[in-house]
Amino acid sequence: MKLTYTLNQRPPVGTTLLLALQHMLASIGGIVAVPLIVGASVGLPAAEIADLINAALLVGGIATIVQCVGLGPVGIRLPVVMGSSFAFLGVAISIGKADGMSGIMGAAFVGSFLVIFASFFMTQIKKLFPDVVSGVVITLIGLTILPVAMSWIGDAPKGSEEFATLPKLFLALISLGIVILVSVYCKGMIAASAIVIGLVGGYIAALTMGMVDLNQVTEASWVGSPTPLKYGMTFSWGAILSMSLAYIIVVAEATGDFMALGANCQKEVSGKDLKRGVLGDGLGSTLSALMTGMPLASFSQNVGIVGITGVASRYVVATTGGLLILGGLFPKLAALAVTIPKPVLGGVGFIMFGMIAYAGIRMLIKAADTKRNALIICVSLAAGLAVTIEPRLIQHLPHAVAEFFHSGITTGTLIAIILHQVLPQNRKEELAMKKLEVVEMAKDEECHSPAFKVMESKATISKAIATIAAEREAVRNQTLLEAQSEDDNLSDQQTSSSESHSRLTPSTAMK
Repeated sequence: MKLTYTLNQRPPVGTTLLLALQHMLASIGGIVAVPLIVGASVGLPAAEIADLINAALLVGGIATIVQCVGLGPVGIRLPVVMGSSFAFLGVAISIGKADGMSGIMGAAFVGSFLVIFASFFMTQIKKLFPDVVSGVVITLIGLTILPVAMSWIGDAPKGSEEFATLPKLFLALISLGIVILVSVYCKGMIAASAIVIGLVGGYIAALTMGMVDLNQVTEASWVGSPTPLKYGMTFSWGAILSMSLAYIIVVAEATGDFMALGANCQKEVSGKDLKRGVLGDGLGSTLSALMTGMPLASFSQNVGIVGITGVASRYVVATTGGLLILGGLFPKLAALAVTIPKPVLGGVGFIMFGMIAYAGIRMLIKAADTKRNALIICVSLAAGLAVTIEPRLIQHLPHAVAEFFHSGITTGTLIAIILHQVLPQNRKEELAMKKLEVVEMAKDEECHSPAFKVMESKATISKAIATIAAEREAVRNQTLLEAQSEDDNLSDQQTSSSESHSRLTPSTAMK
């Protein structure tokens, strides 16, 4: 796919703001939801929950800018949006109920150093993620977060009769339909803004249907800022272990996100790039714990936005980080974005998450070149989806083991890595495929080499010259034929005149 803006391009200021806004609108619901749910579960008053939200937005914005622009050895320098992750939701709630907010902050702070430590081994870890494994991870990220979009559309507990009512389905279809139509029938800046146009269209429809609650905006304060170490930190081995397991899962998911983002941005992601990205994740979570925020992770839906819009500029998403910071400092702005109805987000989420799965499937098509790789793909995808569809499959496993297989992404990733390391490789088959691949690459390089282009140009010029020469020869022959025809006609006329004269001469003599 041709990119509208490449990784290092800087769109005009107005364009940048609009494109950054759609990334913010797509992510702010998830960023706000985690502190909102955790705070309510622990029993915090509304004012303190608002402080958690402010911290999440502020630190998420700072981490986003660092990931996009880079700060020395920190930051992957790709269009990554950082925010509070649902991967920590269950762990944070259980720790909070046992040890309070101080226990959450202590476990998050210590666990973040595990991510920082892991970042220094990403070059080695990258070797565990060849295309066959990376494709599985990226595909599972897209497929396993589709239920999030479904829950947004339903916007009610699963057993409730209010789940996915007709008005909610209608809103989701409006936002989804607008994104599809704009992406297909529009070009340039308008097509690149398909997500925000879909969100605005769905929001307007929701306003006319009376499905927007503006009370959150009126109740939010104009200015606010988080209080560092507001709850202090307490440490317990059980809480730290649980949080560390969640961090390990996030490292695996981040690796997949970064690779998917690299594919969408048409950039090869190296082990060094992964190191800088994961280090940014870890340091972001460290800062978040100090600022009384939830642990951070990259947001998969924004990876999908890059794929849909073709806007890969990291400066656009860095601007998104600036908007998130403003949301953290001016809560009314964040509250306005939060009023977007979940069905509207769900409609857009369908195509965003589907785009991530598509990026993984493209990678798997290239990787499924041997029976061994095809087997790895089938088993790991099936396992990841099985755990996602039916979580009870792991209910009898020991708790420490079950934590690793709780996520479909982690399950599929672990199985793909293990199978890739254990299954014997068919050297003859792989050698044949590599030879075929080398031949195809050589042909492709030859067709795109300067020498080939010069030869192709010469052939084109020669063909054009030959065509012109042939046309000239045809014109010349036609001219000769016409001249010959005129000569023949003149000769016939002269002959006819001579014969007529010869017939008249005797009669004249007789007279």
